[in-house]
Amino acid sequence: MSMSILKKDSPVPENSCIMYQREKRFAIIIFVISCYQLFFLPFQTTCMPKFNLNVNNKQYTVEAEADMPLLWVLRDLLDLTGTKYGCGVASCGVCTVLMDGNAIYSCQRSVGSCVNKKIITIEGLSEDGSHPVQKAWQKAGVPQCGYCQPGQMMAVAAMLEKNKKPSDDTINSAMSNVLCRCGTYHRIKKAIQLAIEEINK
Repeated sequence: MSMSILKKDSPVPENSCIMYQREKRFAIIIFVISCYQLFFLPFQTTCMPKFNLNVNNKQYTVEAEADMPLLWVLRDLLDLTGTKYGCGVASCGVCTVLMDGNAIYSCQRSVGSCVNKKIITIEGLSEDGSHPVQKAWQKAGVPQCGYCQPGQMMAVAAMLEKNKKPSDDTINSAMSNVLCRCGTYHRIKKAIQLAIEEINK
């Protein structure tokens, strides 16, 4: 039986040297990446743009990407969760808030476009529920599931801020932008009439 023995002074095959060097470089790269992730990455801070917002007559400074929707700034950064997410594509009106007195879809407005604007959410209509729209909603017992009601109420508030005696056509036009999946439209119309009577006393 013959056996090939590699002598101590025999040269190492060239391929083995190349493989060894590659493995060594790969191990060094992995080590450097691991050190970076362990020691440097946790201490890095992402520099986000800052925006000054006027929400419910209070001043806030938020850090967010300029294209972040106002809806998520209100809910996630300011904890004003009364404004709801419905569709995200301006089709349901559930996220309606007031901006400079106008009803807008907060899912469609970027935070960068809201600087120097006066924003009112459902929480800002009144702190004690004394706003005519809030009182009317309670008196008429409008909500069923209640999810769309903040958007409904803000749409009414915007309309009545501009027109204290709106016609039926004006009401239908203003409210057509906010959907109620529970079909409480008859109670909504009743509440709108109650709110109109209240503000015209």
